[in-house]
This record gives sequence, C-alpha cells and structure tokens, in this order.
Amino acid sequence: MKKLLSSIALLAIAMNPFISTQASTPAEDTEALRAYFQKTLGAKLDLNELVNGTYALNEDARSQWEEIEEFPPYEIDIDKGEEIYTKAFKNGKSFASCFGDDVSSIRGKYPYHDEEKDTVVTLEGDINKCLTDNGEKPFKWKRGKIAEVSAYIAYQGRGGKIDVQPKTEKALAWYNKGKNFFYAKRGQLNFSCADCHVYNANRKVRVEPLSPALGHPSHFPVYRSKWGGLGTLHRRYGGCNKNIRAKPFKAQSDQYRALEYFQAVMSNGMELNGPGARK
Repeated sequence: MKKLLSSIALLAIAMNPFISTQASTPAEDTEALRAYFQKTLGAKLDLNELVNGTYALNEDARSQWEEIEEFPPYEIDIDKGEEIYTKAFKNGKSFASCFGDDVSSIRGKYPYHDEEKDTVVTLEGDINKCLTDNGEKPFKWKRGKIAEVSAYIAYQGRGGKIDVQPKTEKALAWYNKGKNFFYAKRGQLNFSCADCHVYNANRKVRVEPLSPALGHPSHFPVYRSKWGGLGTLHRRYGGCNKNIRAKPFKAQSDQYRALEYFQAVMSNGMELNGPGARK
C-alpha cells in the first residue's frame, strides 16, 4: 500500500493541465496535444509511432514486443473472427450483408456520429446491431465473439488512417462530451484520463510506463497478457476506471462512446494497426 501511495504522490506532483476545457476547436486541441508530446517525449520522436504505445519510447520493450508480434497471441482470435463473420445467419444473410464485401474498408469508418439519431456509433455497436437486425442474439460487449469479429475487421483494415471529423454542432457536442470526460477527475484517487496518459505519459506506475494518449484507439481490440485474452476498447476503459477506484460505466454507454469519439478525433491521421498485443 505504501508503494502504491508513493506512486500516486509522484503522479500528482507532475499534474499541470495545459489544455483548457473551455471552447476550442478539435484542430486546436489536437495541435496543442501533439505539441505537448513533442516537447515532453522528444523533438525527434515521430508521434505517429505512438500507435505502438510505450513500445515507441523504449527500445528494450519494443524488441520484446516485436518478438511477440512474430507469433501474435491474437492470431487465433482473428481466425475465429473470420469464421464468425463469414458464417451465414439463420435467415441466410451474414455480416457482409450489413458491412459490405470489402472488409478492409470497414474499420476506418468508426467511430462516427449519426446526425439523424444524434449518437456516436462504434464498430462493436454496429456488429451487435447487425446481429439483432437479422434476428440473432447480440454478443457480450467486452470480450469473446464481439472482440474476435472486431479483431478480424481491424486486421483487414490495417494500414488505413484514423479520420474522424466532427463537422456539425451535434457532432461537436459529442466530441466535447468526450473531451470533458477525458479531463474530468473521478474516483477515490481523484484522477482523470489525462493525469495518466497526458501529464504523466511515459512515467512509471510501479514498473510499467503509462502510455501517451495519442493513438490509443488505433490498436484495439487488444490481447492483454494480464487478461490472458482479447478485449475491446470499452473493456479497457472500464479497467482504467477501476484502477483509480471509480465505478466504471457500462460498455457502449454514452460516456465511453463519447470518450472513444474524442480519442479518435485527437488521433486523426494516425495508422490503424489493430489488433494489438499489450501487457
């Protein structure tokens, strides 16, 4: 417990907000965040490498990760996802009936704002919508089949770019909702997402460095050694909330969909490289 409190104290010392949560455009927010990371992580660092998380910042960790990627632990999940994706529903249709035949073009469309319904739509949300629209039972949100289908789609979409543009007032409202969530304090430790992944990015909690916020959505779903399996981005959000002793929101809640939308906007232009492998 003393070690944990010492780690928390060190984190708190470094907290120095630099992005105002007052009115600013997504472009201004992104420019400020990238400038901050360029200054704090190194002027020579190619920020686009942050799609690989902390493996972009530590050579030893990166070499170990690259060895793991030679025989990735999520490989079997991709195969399972392909089998589920191509299998016909009871009505004779399949996921291709909802998403189209070009699987490589799917991942780059998400998340997006549905103007008519005024909501943010995620890939996992549309996976389950496709099931229910065709008379099938939806998958559970955090792991299992939904993560496997998402992994297959993500793998086919590797090399695409994140391109999420809030162009309307309603979309901007969702972006700002996610932004406010990202910077708001919560839980018994009174931490925000930014406390760990902006102000203290690449600092260590115990022995593990904290990943920079840029590029977070790029490599999900993720196989985590801690989980011993694959999980969705919203599963990870829930885990982060638990780590700071805050009650997690439900996967695909408005709060987490807004957060995913905000993080995608902030990572615009970065390469999609899911699924990933992390500790």
